[in-house]
Amino acid sequence: MKTKNNRRASKAFEKALTTPLTGNYVLRLYVAGATDRSRQALLRVRELCEAELNGNYTLEVIDVYQQPILARDGQIIATPTLVKESPLPVRRLIGSMQNLCRLFPELDLNPKGKTVL
Repeated sequence: MKTKNNRRASKAFEKALTTPLTGNYVLRLYVAGATDRSRQALLRVRELCEAELNGNYTLEVIDVYQQPILARDGQIIATPTLVKESPLPVRRLIGSMQNLCRLFPELDLNPKGKTVL
């Protein structure tokens, strides 16, 4: 009996790994103060997430000057940095958020069920 239950559990686990998660995306944007570069990064990320993730996301903005411990814990060495925390795997995009073509593929996001090449 244990072998049959183990096989069933293993198949369920493998299926869960291959099934795309439908939950919210959890994103963190690390910025350095209220600079033009920080504001531009925030604007671009919000604009793109609203357009492509259709409100299916949570975006947390962290100012590394105001919350240096969070930056240290997140191992942030440069700003702006966008981190996709969930669904796994964790992905990071460091630097300018101007190039929208690379934002979603580099973060391993699948906007609106589209296949990103």
